[in-house]
Amino acid sequence: MTNSAQPETPALAAATAMFIEVLVVGIGTLTAAVMLLIALIGPATTTKLAPVAGSSLATGVSLAAAYALGILLDRAADTALTPHRRRLRSRYFATSAAYAQARLRLTDFPTLAARSDYARSRMRICRGWLLNTLALTLTADLAMLRYPLGHRPLILGATTALGIVTAFGFYRAWRALTLTGYRKLAEQTTPPAVLPSLPAQPASSSAHRASPTEDRSGEPDRAPA
Repeated sequence: MTNSAQPETPALAAATAMFIEVLVVGIGTLTAAVMLLIALIGPATTTKLAPVAGSSLATGVSLAAAYALGILLDRAADTALTPHRRRLRSRYFATSAAYAQARLRLTDFPTLAARSDYARSRMRICRGWLLNTLALTLTADLAMLRYPLGHRPLILGATTALGIVTAFGFYRAWRALTLTGYRKLAEQTTPPAVLPSLPAQPASSSAHRASPTEDRSGEPDRAPA
């Protein structure tokens, strides 16, 4: 009996990974947007809208909104970090064309290409959550300012400090993954240097020195009759 299940194609696997990646980033962005909305509408309106937020329709809309916001935030994060990313890339690739050629050569090695794509996916998630953390910290502070809360200064300070430290951690992770990706790409696609050939050694004069009993033509001298 044959198995009807077909193996997942690389293109489908890449599309699935990209969808999950954008959704992971977008959920954080949507959470920040909801917290901002809560801070704007106040406690009374939030209490009235709470039952609607738990419905199936709201769940479906939230997933769609998270995916759309994830795309927008990914583009925003990429634009914000592009100057820094180009400086890191210039350590291993002099021009954008050299980098593009290296990426093209990497496709000849499917295993290395898959590992590179996985590393780039983690890099994009760190990049997106760098902005997400800053947005969540800001909107959480705004919501706590709007709602009654005991020990507010202490909680605000702790939340802000935690958010800044977490954002810095995402930045360091993004930088390390980006730099490592460029270094490995350069190592994996740069052809090995060809060593210069050594010049031929001249023949030893003593090895070919004519014997005293031989003339210049190579024949031995004959005694006169």
